[in-house]
Amino acid sequence: MSHAIATRAHLAGLVLLGTLIAAPALFAAPPEAGAGPTMPAISAPSRACVACHARSTVNIYQEWGRSRHFGAGVGCYECHRAAAGDPDAFEHNGFTIAVIVSPKDCGQCHGRAVKEFTESHHAKAARILGSLDNVLAEVVEGNRGMVTPSFPGGVSAAAVNGCWQCHGAEVKVLKDADGHPTGRLDPATWPNTGIGRINPDGSEGSCTACHQRHAFSVAQARQPENCGKCHMGPDHPQIEIYNESKHGISYRANKDRMNLDSTKWVVGEDYAAAPTCATCHMSATPDLPATHNVGLRIKWNNRPVHPTLTHLTDKRWGLPSAEVTGEKRRADMERVCRACHAAGFTANFFTQYEALLALYDTKFATPGEQLYEAATAVLKKAEGDRYAAFAHKIDFVWFELWHHEGRRARHAASMQAPDYTHWHGTYELARNFYTEFVPDLKEIAEAHASGPAAPEAAALRDLLDEVLASDNHRWFLGRMSDAERQERDRRREEFQERYR
Repeated sequence: MSHAIATRAHLAGLVLLGTLIAAPALFAAPPEAGAGPTMPAISAPSRACVACHARSTVNIYQEWGRSRHFGAGVGCYECHRAAAGDPDAFEHNGFTIAVIVSPKDCGQCHGRAVKEFTESHHAKAARILGSLDNVLAEVVEGNRGMVTPSFPGGVSAAAVNGCWQCHGAEVKVLKDADGHPTGRLDPATWPNTGIGRINPDGSEGSCTACHQRHAFSVAQARQPENCGKCHMGPDHPQIEIYNESKHGISYRANKDRMNLDSTKWVVGEDYAAAPTCATCHMSATPDLPATHNVGLRIKWNNRPVHPTLTHLTDKRWGLPSAEVTGEKRRADMERVCRACHAAGFTANFFTQYEALLALYDTKFATPGEQLYEAATAVLKKAEGDRYAAFAHKIDFVWFELWHHEGRRARHAASMQAPDYTHWHGTYELARNFYTEFVPDLKEIAEAHASGPAAPEAAALRDLLDEVLASDNHRWFLGRMSDAERQERDRRREEFQERYR
């Protein structure tokens, strides 16, 4: 959109604010001859919508009036129109419309952005509905007490109000007695702007997860707070990490210099005070185009137990971006960094970050997973059909080691937040590994030293002894070598001498 159109859109929005009740007149009079450029005309169906909604839903009307859609002549009907056979279509005051505007609808104008988005991890977020996380919300935390027309057997309110609101629900359309869509949506699945929402038209994703309706402000979408709705909390605290980092500090101190309304918004050209989430993961640089595939500049997927190359996750999900290797993604992220930082600074940062990933994986994740599987084998053998996941303390301890502490350390290192990397990450990881996980493993092995699970218990005990005797953990047994002790003593004396 040109600067002139964007300016006219802004001015038009201000006009709308002052002329609410007379809104239909805004579209009635043709421009005078020689009056100069005018905004594209609002269509007759959209004018009919505005005639009512300017009064019935004034907030929606005003947000639309501030939007670039208004300036481009895109109104209610252009986004909400539906065909009679669409699964969520219904008749409304003489028009066939749908409540949900899906990526397929947005793609009529924003084809490239929608293609990139639908091929991204964001659009696949609802696949969590069959994951371990959702089992926790459905069973461990919840019950089947929320009964709706689409869930006559009940569904967990913990999942509906938690997991589904960020990851997305499968939106269910209610039907009448004859099986025809009513236009009403099941309350367990709507409202929902989860970014991986499964829409009635079969499309995946929700553009309004980031581009809040009905203003769809690009400036709002570029701000880090926009991502903080979902990227926060004990398992993936990206917004807290960003706020602590130098990047977040610089952003807050220099927000007025960020040029967030710029149409182009190229880092190093239109702004240089700080990056936001969008800068690094989506927005343009002098030599990279903007993209709605947020994973194309991320080498490592730090969500699983083990750091995994992102293109391998894409391959497992059948995404075309599987062809973009981890090294290519890292190289592109380095290009983003170099819009503000020197090449040496950037290269050294990635060396530090990947060293932390290696530490986490070799010291905690790999042996921890082996030990947990050995402990689970004991419990399954001992309990048989009565065994249930998350019915034992060890399940929660191991889950939080990798899903909470381990993730926090990895994510924080990737975004340069030292306190989160250490005190909320590696410190809590180590503390819980040695004071919670190891004692629980010992208890399981000892409790089943005799009985049907005795062989499995012996295998667990042997594996634990082997892990604790390894270079990474032998300090815990007081088995540090003389050379290691002497080096620690030397460094301590050097430190004390320096600060006498």
